[in-house]
Amino acid sequence: MIDPANLIAIVLMASVTYLTRIGGYVVLRNRTLGRRATAVMEAAPGCVLISVIAPDFVSKNPADLAALAITLLAATRLSMLPTVVIGVASSGVLRWLMG
Repeated sequence: MIDPANLIAIVLMASVTYLTRIGGYVVLRNRTLGRRATAVMEAAPGCVLISVIAPDFVSKNPADLAALAITLLAATRLSMLPTVVIGVASSGVLRWLMG
């Protein structure tokens, strides 16, 4: 059974994540972005993904290094969402298998 405090934390984190995503659409709904602003907005998800996986480049844990290799391979062939799903799943499975 999940601890109620953990469940509340998960729900609140999901809510804040959703609100920040929808907030951008609400704030920018009546504006036309220039080329430069559009380029920044399109690059942001990739930057966030890199900031999350960058520490694994210096990890000594074999499971993390294998998951990183799988994620990088997926990133060269797939779009953002499947890459993230594959990265998270491979990391979880490899950590479970390899300890």
